[in-house]
Amino acid sequence: MKKLILLLAVITTFGATAQNQSELLKHFEGYYKQMKGQGDVQGVINAMTHLNVIQPSQQRLDTLAYIYVSEGRNLEALNTIGIDKNATDSDLNTEVKAIALKGVNQPERALVFYEELFKRNANSYLAYEIADLKIQTQDLAGAKASIDYGLTNVKPEMKRAFYESQRPYEVSLKGALTYLKALILFNMNQTDNLDTAINLLNEAMTMDSNFNLAKLSKDALVARKTEKAEKKD
Repeated sequence: MKKLILLLAVITTFGATAQNQSELLKHFEGYYKQMKGQGDVQGVINAMTHLNVIQPSQQRLDTLAYIYVSEGRNLEALNTIGIDKNATDSDLNTEVKAIALKGVNQPERALVFYEELFKRNANSYLAYEIADLKIQTQDLAGAKASIDYGLTNVKPEMKRAFYESQRPYEVSLKGALTYLKALILFNMNQTDNLDTAINLLNEAMTMDSNFNLAKLSKDALVARKTEKAEKKD
């Protein structure tokens, strides 16, 4: 009899716990929809965190990390999903690690994930990011190969945003790739490739007259060329 009473108590407790969990799940699902509708990013993060505690899910963690990285909260994104490369990582998981590691100035680690994304879906956007990271890691030959792929496969409608000026702006991805090619060639041989780099920067500015970064780079190279000419005289 005592065993039966104990068993009934356990079943009752389990049922109440399951009911409470189900109610909490519905509550935070509703809260998530409400916050998403209001555009409250922190509210969405809070709701997603609670939902994952109640009902753990790798997909939910990946989404939460993506929200963090979209807000520039790179460390929180990495703390959510880690920095290890796993065969089972989703495309979203891999993308978040790539962006976040680049954002915290870890180019070598970020490169691992960008190259994995490129294996899964090669495109000119990823070619640009890989080239940019390879410049930082001094792999200029690898960077040039990525740029050559990017320029071969770029489409007219592709764009890339830049944020170095007070007002962010957008240029064609072809122009952005041409700009990077100029930097790569110049760094490969700062004497013999100087004129070629300047011509490529002019080409990038012809494509996008608002390309401030290309203009700044061109001005610096022209000044270098002028200084060299004056020294010869």
